[in-house]
Amino acid sequence: MHPAATALLALDQNKVTPGILGFLVFAALGAGTWWILKSMNRSLGKVDFVEEPEAGAPEAAASAESKK
Repeated sequence: MHPAATALLALDQNKVTPGILGFLVFAALGAGTWWILKSMNRSLGKVDFVEEPEAGAPEAAASAESKK
């Protein structure tokens, strides 16, 4: 191998890597994101939303009132 390639592949003792702590933090962020999205879906599923008819659509309003 070329000496420059050997130097690049050598392990640098001064290099900082994320290690196990970085993995645990990343996994906790992923689990927290999954949990908050699941909770939000559950909460939004309970919402009963009825959309008001638009002002420019009198036929839709009349047909909606006749269905009541």
